[in-house]
Amino acid sequence: MAVGTRTGSGSGSRSGAQVPTLSGVPLFGSLFDLTSDSLGTYLRAQRRHGDVVRITAGPPGLRAELYCVFSAEGAQQVLASESANFRKDNTFYQEVRDSFGNGLLTSQDEDYLRQRRLVQPLFTKRRVDGYAGAVAAETRAVVAGWERAPGGVVDVGDEMMRLALRAVARILFGTDVEATVDVVDRCFPVITEYVLRRGYSPANIPRGWPTPGNRRAAAAMDELYAACDAIIAARRSGGTAAEEGYGEDLLGMLAAASSTDDGAFDAAELRDQVLIFLLAGHETTATSLAFSLHLLARHPEQQARAREEVSRVLGDRTPEAADLDRLPCLTRVLKEAMRLFPAAPVIGRSAVAATEVGGLTIPAGANVIVAPWVTHRDPRHWPDPDRFDPDRFTPQAEAARPRYAWFPFGGGPRACIGQHFSMLESVIALAMILRAYEFEAVDTDVPVTAGITLQTHGPVRCRIRGTGR
Repeated sequence: MAVGTRTGSGSGSRSGAQVPTLSGVPLFGSLFDLTSDSLGTYLRAQRRHGDVVRITAGPPGLRAELYCVFSAEGAQQVLASESANFRKDNTFYQEVRDSFGNGLLTSQDEDYLRQRRLVQPLFTKRRVDGYAGAVAAETRAVVAGWERAPGGVVDVGDEMMRLALRAVARILFGTDVEATVDVVDRCFPVITEYVLRRGYSPANIPRGWPTPGNRRAAAAMDELYAACDAIIAARRSGGTAAEEGYGEDLLGMLAAASSTDDGAFDAAELRDQVLIFLLAGHETTATSLAFSLHLLARHPEQQARAREEVSRVLGDRTPEAADLDRLPCLTRVLKEAMRLFPAAPVIGRSAVAATEVGGLTIPAGANVIVAPWVTHRDPRHWPDPDRFDPDRFTPQAEAARPRYAWFPFGGGPRACIGQHFSMLESVIALAMILRAYEFEAVDTDVPVTAGITLQTHGPVRCRIRGTGR
C-alpha cells in the first residue's frame, strides 16, 4: 500500500471520530516495533491508517500512547496555527531539560519568551553572516587532514560531526575552543544515551540513586558543566571575548545581552543556553552535511553538477556569506538531503486540550508527535519519495507545495533560531569540500534511528580522490 493511502481516517466527514490505532502484539502493543525501528513503524502507521494514528506501547499499567500527526496540514496545526495547545511537556523534553538545561530548546512560557527576546538579536542575518570566516577556517583544516586518510576512505558521519562541533564551539567560545571540544566529544554521547534511555522508558528510577548508569551520566554532566562554567567565569571576570579575524564570540555577546524588561542572563542561564546551542548546533548540521555527501557519492551526476557550480562561482577563493544566493544548486542538494534525512525526524508535543486534527479528535493530555521523516516522504507532495532529486527545490516547485510539506527546522513560534546559521555553515562547508575532493560511496546503505537527533548505525564511509583544487 503506497504511503498516504488512507482507510478513511483523513476524511473531514468524520469530524470528532476516534483515532485509528496501529495494531501491535497482545499486552505490549507496538513496543517492540518502536524499540527496533521507530521510524519504520511511523511510516507503516501512516500507510495503513492515514494522517492521524494512535500507537500504544508497553504492558497494562505502564502503557504509553502516542498520537501521530503525519500530514503537512496537521504539522502546521500542531507547530504553528494552534501551537499554544501543544506544549513541550512530555517526558522526553523533561529528560533533555534535566540533562542539558532549560535553554531555548526546552524552556516554555515566560522563560522561553524572555530567552528568545535576549537571544534573537544575536541571530540576525548580519550577525550570523559574520561567522562565515570561522566556518571556512574549520572546514579548511578538516579538508587538509583528509590528505592522510588511510586507503583514501573517510567516514563522513564522524568527520562532519567533528567539523560541526569545532565550528559551533569556535563561534561560541573563540579561543577556548580546544578544551571545550574535547570535553563535549567525551561527555555528550554518555549524556545523550542516558536521556534517550530515560526519555523512552515507561518508568524510571530517580536520578539520585547511585546506579552505574546514573553515576556515569552524573559524572559526564559534572565535567561538561564545569568546563562551561569555567569559561563563563573567565568572561565575567574580564577575560578575552574575541578571536582575531572572527569578531566577538557568541558567549561574549550572550553574556552582554540585556534589556530593561528582561534583565540579563545569570551564570546558570548562560550555561543552559551554551549547552543547548552545543547540542542543537552541531548534531543537526553534521547530519545534513554527512548525508549530503553520502547522497552525492551515490549520485555522481548530481555531484558533478554541484561541483561545476562551485568551481564557476567561487574559483579558488574562500566562500563568503554572500555566496549562499549564488549557489542555488548546492542549496537544493542540502534541502533534498534534509528532506530524506531530517536531523529532527520526530518532534514531540503534549496536547493541552482535546483538538480536532484531520477530522479526528486528539484527547487532552495526549503525547503528540509530528514526524518530518514521514511527512517528507508523502507522495502527495513528493512523487517517488525515496528518490534523490535536488530539483524538487526549485523556486517553482517549492511554491507549489504546502508550507509544512518540508520542515526540517520545525516551525511556528518554536522554529529553530539557528536555521540561517545551519544553512550558512552547510553551504560553505559543502562548497569547500566538493572543490577539494570527489566522493564515491563505500557504504551505500546507512541504517538510521531517531535519537535526540537522527542517529546512524554504523559508518558513512566514502572513498575520496583529490581534485587538485
